[in-house]
Amino acid sequence: MWSLIVAIVIGFIAGLIARAIHPGNDKAGFIMTTLLGIAGSLLATYGGRMLGLYDEGSAAGFIASVIGAIIILFIYNMVTKRSTV
Repeated sequence: MWSLIVAIVIGFIAGLIARAIHPGNDKAGFIMTTLLGIAGSLLATYGGRMLGLYDEGSAAGFIASVIGAIIILFIYNMVTKRSTV
């Protein structure tokens, strides 16, 4: 349970950093950026566990969380741009 809380807190910060790193004009607000960052952190945590990079009960590192948040933000931008056309 503690690793989930850590992943959420790290994801919050990772979402903000991913938003600053990802190029382009994003229309997502602060709450959406936070949720995408948390999703990216959880993606990195559980994806890393499935690949055997992390032990059960441990959270992904900060850099992996930022990378996961960038991936989620990229997918989000692709979906929202396609639906607005």
